[in-house]
Amino acid sequence: MVVVQPVTERSKIPSVGRLGLVGARAADNLAKLGWNTEAHVDLLWSLSRAPDADAALRAVIRLAEALGDDWDELNAALAVDRGLRGRLFALLGSSLALGDHLIANPQAWHLLRGDVLLPSAEQLLAAFTECGADASAGQSAVLLRLRILYRNRVMVLAALDLAPTVENEKVLPFSAVGAHLSDIADAALAAALKLAEATVCGDAPPPRLAVIAMGKCGARELNYVSDVDVVFVAEHADAVTARVAGEMMRLASEAFIQVDAGLRPEGKQGELVRTLDSHIAYYRRWAKTWEFQALLKARPAAGDAELGKQYVDALMPMVWTACERDDFVPEVQAMRRRVEQLVPADIRSREIKLGSGGLRDVEFAVQLLQLVHGRTDESLHVASTVDALAALGAGGYVGRDDTANLTASYEFLRLLEHRLQLQRFKRTHMLPAFDDDEALRWLARAAHIRPDGRYDALGVLREELKRHNLRVSRLHAKLFYQPLLELLAPEDLEFSHGMTPTAAARQLAALGYDAPQSALSHLSALINQSGRRGRVQSVLLPRLLDWLSDTPDPDSGLLAYRRISEAMVSQRWFLSTLRDKPAVAKRLMHVLGASSYVPDLLMRAPEILQHYSDGPGGPKLLDVQPQTVAGALVASAGRHTDPVRAIAVARSLRRRELARVASADLLGMLEVTEVCTALSSVWVAVLQAALSAVIRANVPDGGEAPAAIAVIGMGRLGGRELGYGSDADVLFVCEPVAGVEDSAAVGWAVSVAEQVRALLGTASADPPLEIDASLRPEGRSGPLVRTLAAYEAYYAQWAQPWEVQALLRADAVAGDADLGQRFLLMADKTRYPAGGVSAEAVREIRRMKARVDSERLPRGADPKTHTKLGRGGLADIEWTVQLLQLRYAHEIEALHNTSTLESLDAIAKAGLISTEDAELLRQTWLTVTRARNALVLVRGKPTDQLPGPGRQLNTVAVAAGWEKSGDGGAFLDHYLRLTRRAKAVVRKVFGE
Repeated sequence: MVVVQPVTERSKIPSVGRLGLVGARAADNLAKLGWNTEAHVDLLWSLSRAPDADAALRAVIRLAEALGDDWDELNAALAVDRGLRGRLFALLGSSLALGDHLIANPQAWHLLRGDVLLPSAEQLLAAFTECGADASAGQSAVLLRLRILYRNRVMVLAALDLAPTVENEKVLPFSAVGAHLSDIADAALAAALKLAEATVCGDAPPPRLAVIAMGKCGARELNYVSDVDVVFVAEHADAVTARVAGEMMRLASEAFIQVDAGLRPEGKQGELVRTLDSHIAYYRRWAKTWEFQALLKARPAAGDAELGKQYVDALMPMVWTACERDDFVPEVQAMRRRVEQLVPADIRSREIKLGSGGLRDVEFAVQLLQLVHGRTDESLHVASTVDALAALGAGGYVGRDDTANLTASYEFLRLLEHRLQLQRFKRTHMLPAFDDDEALRWLARAAHIRPDGRYDALGVLREELKRHNLRVSRLHAKLFYQPLLELLAPEDLEFSHGMTPTAAARQLAALGYDAPQSALSHLSALINQSGRRGRVQSVLLPRLLDWLSDTPDPDSGLLAYRRISEAMVSQRWFLSTLRDKPAVAKRLMHVLGASSYVPDLLMRAPEILQHYSDGPGGPKLLDVQPQTVAGALVASAGRHTDPVRAIAVARSLRRRELARVASADLLGMLEVTEVCTALSSVWVAVLQAALSAVIRANVPDGGEAPAAIAVIGMGRLGGRELGYGSDADVLFVCEPVAGVEDSAAVGWAVSVAEQVRALLGTASADPPLEIDASLRPEGRSGPLVRTLAAYEAYYAQWAQPWEVQALLRADAVAGDADLGQRFLLMADKTRYPAGGVSAEAVREIRRMKARVDSERLPRGADPKTHTKLGRGGLADIEWTVQLLQLRYAHEIEALHNTSTLESLDAIAKAGLISTEDAELLRQTWLTVTRARNALVLVRGKPTDQLPGPGRQLNTVAVAAGWEKSGDGGAFLDHYLRLTRRAKAVVRKVFGE
């Protein structure tokens, strides 16, 4: 019965505002309870310390109404029992769901009074067994009794866990909470199994069936609300046993908490129940790395204890050899990427479990270290994350301070997870929105967070979240690599050398290094540098190595980093930049671990590293426009009269531009068309600079050149579609000045052209600058340079179909601009003749294409994966476009275009092929061009053949920007599918 007492002198008791009560009816509710007298001051202050005092007060009102005449007993107990006050108010102010349970079962408050002790696992099992034993009242009644018992036991634990919020009682250790929740779950599973056996088998003997707990329950670190992962092992995997297992899951999920058997062999598609022999056979032949990782936490929880022990004894030895599997490293990397991709970016910072610096980061790292070192160190054969961390620290696999810090952060984040789940008894890992002060303040109070003099509880929570997230994200890197560095560090750094060289090599191998001994030697060289450099490297390397491990070729990346570090030994800004600008360091590691092409450029153009940072408008790598670079290159080279010196300057600026473009490409900042445009622009600038320098050197001071000379770009240069490994296909055309004979003009121009080719072709550490003039009239047997009139005469009388086709991509790129434009006007008469090219020329193009397909592919090349001449490759698509240009350009002016993609757009717009076919050819051209460029970036030299499955293909996939995070197999499947479909379009156009 609720006794309404008159309001007395409120001045002698705290106001509702001071009590933190903001509800409109708070004062009335206190009056209803009679808690408005001086005798209740202590009780009121206890209420005020509840995480949500208003919610606690409203729940007490409802509880009083539910108790009726029995309220007086509870009211009297609250007045004298501080422990009861702390447990009840903390519970009602933290968990709406458990408050509802208590109000529905009001006499359960007695469980919270006096000296409350948690029952042992044996006592819990006995209580649940007794509760479920009498089935005479029917299954529904038994389930109701079990559900109430389960909630009562969780309620008592939660009250003890939360009580220090209100009264300064002893804080329950995190491990004790998880262990007791697991004990409750074990007892509940056992009761559900007994009930299922009675339901399915009746009076017949039940089958031998063991329930194996997995996940957090298996590790005895269960959450308040978490699926209980189980696996069933039976003496006989028959229909009756399967029915018992299925019924047990249904009953347990209905009465207690969701039971999930998704971790069984073959997952949800596999048989629910297997025999021990079937489990053993599966794990020996078919199991994936993640399945062995899951077995780390396997534990018999209910059912036949002997069968459960046999299961664990048979399978655990396989767990400790899992790291020797050939696919261990790629599977681990794939698991890590999948976890990162599970959470949308916009809520990642609020996700305690899967977000960056969250619980899964810790658990994944700890389990990986256990798998790597557990074969030779039995102290790591523990299931709980906290126990495993302690064992890793004791064994020297993790630094002592790192062990303590990571354990503290893990337990803090788990505490927040527990509080969030208790509120409504729902499975959640999501923090409130960071601008929701009320929700965050409640969470801070529920998690025992107090003001610290600088901040109130809300401010402390925000600071702690930042600190722990940052610590976990940083320690995740240190966890793997700091012990390796301590092993290699000079003695004067006074590290505790806990890890052995063998363990270090084993760990590096598990982290993706194919040559761990070489990696250790590189690390030793880096951190054993004298003075400041060695100390800075020791600080930098854990994070650098962590980022490198995410790349497809960490061995090459580490070697490249060592070479760059040694080359930059005199540049203090290098290490300072990596230390102070993590974005630069992370991008550099990605580039070094994916490319052999870029590191050599960076060593000769290190200033580009400073462009790896972000500026006000975005990445500095994108601040420079190709046209600006081209203009600066030509201008800088033009300041030198010596052509060798001028070309050296041009090479230097080209080197910087190649390093910039390739870096931005690898980092996913440029589209493939932008890459091709930039590469073509710098090639054109180099040609212009070289031609100008040679002409200056071949003209006497104050004299005049005997001829104008122009360079006509052909092939991909003419189409502005150059790749990293492309030569420059060109024609040289000249025109004598007045009074100079053609022969003298041509002779002078040939000399200039030969010097340009020789100077650019000089051996250099830079990517080569090869000029190819074989597309000139008569090919390699024809003269290197002709006059414009000679070209016109030749094309008018002698032009072969292949020469006409080659002219489709001709464009003036360097030299005398007027002469270049007049050459193009002349070429238009040949490539776009009135009335179109002859039918015989079209047939000859088709015949040439057939010969190319059958004869030009290099010996040993795979026709399906050769990017240039293979099925659906660049040649196929470009010949298709050019055939349509030859046939229809005289009618459609938009086809007067040297770009493959722009010509494809015009072809589609004119309806020469379907829009779908044109888009397919476009996407195929883009994909194959990316692949071809990626091959050069990865291998460091031109090549057209995609590698077979393996690390190099994975690296090519990353360099090509494949969205599946470097899955070489998926990338190759995509490539083959596109090129196969593109080939069908090519055949249709060519009439094959």
